[in-house]
Amino acid sequence: MSAIQFEKNADNIVILTLDSPNQSANTMNADFRTALAETVEKLQADENIAGIIFRSNKKTFFAGGDLDELIQATPEHATEFFNMIEDMKAKLRYIETRGIPVAAALNGTALGGGWELAIGCHYRVALNDAKAKFGLPEVTLGLLPGGGGIVRMVRLLGLQNAFPFLMEGKQFAVDKAESLGLIHDTAESEQELLDKAIAWVKANPKSQQPFDVKGYKIPGGTPSTPAVAQMLAIAPAMLRDKTKGCYPAPEAIMAAAVEGAQVDVDTALTIESRYFTYLATGQISKNMIGTFWHGLNAIKSGASRPKDVAKWQATKVGILGAGMMGAGIAYATASKGIAVVLKDVSVEAAEKGKAYSQKLLDKKVSQGRLSAEKRDQILSLIHATADAADLQGCDLIIEAVFENQELKAKVTQEAEPHLTAEGIFASNTSTLPISGLANASNDQAKFIGLHFFSPVDKMQLVEIIKGKNTSAETLAKAYDYVQQIGKTPIVVNDSRGFFTSRVFGTFVQEGLRLLAEGVHPARIEMAALKAGMPVGPLAIQDEVSLTLSEHVANETRKALQAEGKDLLRSGADDVIQTMIHEFGRKGKAAGAGFYDYPEGGKKHLWDGLSKWQKDNDISEQEMIDRFLFVQSLDTLRCLEEGVLESTVDGNVGSIFGIGFAPWTGGALQFLNQYGLEKALVRANTLEAKYGERFKAPQLLKDKIGKAELI
Repeated sequence: MSAIQFEKNADNIVILTLDSPNQSANTMNADFRTALAETVEKLQADENIAGIIFRSNKKTFFAGGDLDELIQATPEHATEFFNMIEDMKAKLRYIETRGIPVAAALNGTALGGGWELAIGCHYRVALNDAKAKFGLPEVTLGLLPGGGGIVRMVRLLGLQNAFPFLMEGKQFAVDKAESLGLIHDTAESEQELLDKAIAWVKANPKSQQPFDVKGYKIPGGTPSTPAVAQMLAIAPAMLRDKTKGCYPAPEAIMAAAVEGAQVDVDTALTIESRYFTYLATGQISKNMIGTFWHGLNAIKSGASRPKDVAKWQATKVGILGAGMMGAGIAYATASKGIAVVLKDVSVEAAEKGKAYSQKLLDKKVSQGRLSAEKRDQILSLIHATADAADLQGCDLIIEAVFENQELKAKVTQEAEPHLTAEGIFASNTSTLPISGLANASNDQAKFIGLHFFSPVDKMQLVEIIKGKNTSAETLAKAYDYVQQIGKTPIVVNDSRGFFTSRVFGTFVQEGLRLLAEGVHPARIEMAALKAGMPVGPLAIQDEVSLTLSEHVANETRKALQAEGKDLLRSGADDVIQTMIHEFGRKGKAAGAGFYDYPEGGKKHLWDGLSKWQKDNDISEQEMIDRFLFVQSLDTLRCLEEGVLESTVDGNVGSIFGIGFAPWTGGALQFLNQYGLEKALVRANTLEAKYGERFKAPQLLKDKIGKAELI
């Protein structure tokens, strides 16, 4: 069966129905390209055609490029790839410029190549579906819209207005598309959709794109227009400040847009194809497609979930502790329509936690993103209380109290009897071993860790930690709950710090070690940003609070001593000690840490850090390598030790949990794309210079020996 069904009606209008065989969505794959070639041949052979309508036989209009295919493109294939893209675009351009009306009947979402196909038509009518999304998200995968998206969006909207959709990948709904003039009409049913498209074709027997009309001017002007030229004089520097040079895609998009705006449409399309080929055959797009597309899709489909357990839904969730974490979990849960019991030591404390949800929801109402009725409905699902009896009938209880084993044991024993017979209990600890906390439980098989990240309303990841006695059924229920509230689950085995807290600690500590070695703090922060980390280690340490880090280190030291082991002190420990006990600087919440936080002013590095400054000519690249290798090697150790069970969880967890440089595709993919043999050599060099934390795990050597990727 062809991916494009060709039908000519009694009015001589050709209706092209997109229906990719063997796929649930339409994509620009080999089937589509073959079908497009056959379609254009038929169109060229028939002069008696009144118009063309694109429609879809799938639930959505068109999903975009075939990422399975794109990830295979290598630099050796660049010429062949470029020619393939140019050939496909030439065929679409033939349809666009034939002189007859071309309409798109959008029955649902059209993203990436799907939106490019739509804006290659002269007229667009969309089903009035609030769930439908349009746009060009390619930049989020290290790519650019290579099917004409840059050229046409710039010509329809103007450079400045098109940039957010191109360089940030902003998606938009039907109403926004209408207000931008990108959707011309809407319909309430699929029949009306087709009827409106046909009616428009009949009413416009001669049609062309507005930008193909002689004398058309790009809205806002070309790059030589004074106002646009002024914007473009600073735009590259602003973009570079944002990307720190780690992401070639936004820079390529800007270049293709600006260069393309100075030439004719066909030349602009070729410029776009060249930049697309450069990105598609490069390594960074492969890193990002591998994790942000294939990896996340594997997790969504339950890659780490026990397969033989029936799907489950939480109906009533108890949350112990209404501080920042507990309040955030309550909001995330109630927002998905699940009843919540938010318990604290007093009703006042519990109500304060509920007020956090009120604040977030009020903001959404004020922005027009939520109705007041919906806000009140969500708030009515949160019951603030100090009475444990109110937890009766919960099928999931999550404790989110302070990181203290005795306190956690106490609240567990108080709350557990109120669970339903099949209910499960979870701890939101960030460092304490789950198997130890499970000792307070009546049924360790039903005890699990659910490590949320702060702020919960913004952070997508939840780290699910299996204790040594956690059952497969409990794991499946935890996985289902995390997905039920719209979060991304990764599954790890129990150990101190689990995966994310443990590896996150190596990043922060490396920054503190560099400070102790005499490196200027501004150089440390900049090197981390240039590595691709979202925030520098000193700024992050302030957010976490120095006192919490000291508390965790002390608790870890005590626990290890009880096991007959010891935690050696490092330069990082000395810096923390000095900052807290000598200078009284405990972090952002206390108003003073590695940074000063002037009221109403911008934070800046504290000048007292000069205490550690001395001559150190370490290169920026050496610091970047230290930041990336210390985390990736420890992530590999987590895989080797069985803390992590899969590479996918390691890559997704490292990016979404600890902010590991997204351009790498994750901490394990960083080693793959660096080249495992080269990574081993670099690790050995770093170990010789800086110590055992850079020692290459045996697993790295094993993978090299088997010629396998991690």
